[in-house]
Amino acid sequence: MNDRELLRYGRQILLPEIDLAGQRRLLDATVLLIGLGGLGSSIAYYLAAAGIGHLLLNDFDAVDFSNLQRQIVHNESRVGVNKAESARQTLQQLNSAIRIDAISDKLDADGLLALARKADVIIDGSDNFRTRHLINDISLQSGKPLVSGAAIQLQGQISVFNATADSPCYQCLYGKTGMDDNMSCAENGVLAPLVGVIGSLQASEAIKLIAGFGETLDGRLLLVDLKAMDFRKLELKRDEQCDRHAARVNRAE
Repeated sequence: MNDRELLRYGRQILLPEIDLAGQRRLLDATVLLIGLGGLGSSIAYYLAAAGIGHLLLNDFDAVDFSNLQRQIVHNESRVGVNKAESARQTLQQLNSAIRIDAISDKLDADGLLALARKADVIIDGSDNFRTRHLINDISLQSGKPLVSGAAIQLQGQISVFNATADSPCYQCLYGKTGMDDNMSCAENGVLAPLVGVIGSLQASEAIKLIAGFGETLDGRLLLVDLKAMDFRKLELKRDEQCDRHAARVNRAE
């Protein structure tokens, strides 16, 4: 680690949980972040600032003026620009020493799987259940841990799915169909700081997974209610009837 890196990450290196060894792991790590909207904006900002050495950013959508209320990685001059590319430009100005790849294509399962195999951690910043189930499948197929989050109105949630035979997966939580995809920010609204809270927690969980310290939310679901300022944790158990879990166990055996 050079003098410039020691200066930049010094406050983080002072933490005994991270120290020099943990910071090196962060600098050597690759993270795949899918979705550069409200959640992805905060996730990407803090991962870049913390020194994740290689970010793979995937989003096929373009920045809309209505996004700027909460999607802080974008700005007015980027309206109409692909979100992954807009995020890359912002983050490269924040930390020019890290590698950032913007993938603007709408990838199929094979394309996402190829990216996942390059990553140490997958983070879901998407906003619909179809994509979340696809990302869950990619996590299980690649064996890479998944940090999942969601936010709507004044409430959010986060969990970690470790892609092991003993851990629950996203489908264990929601079943095959998930919930109503009509529950969108566009139709139901969202408080701007909520996505920052959930996204920051997702970034924290990814850093813990990479640096190897603390207890992650594997097997637990953190529920956040900003209206009541209430944080609750629920235990998650694997669903023995989950076909994704069964496939994972078969591969492990």
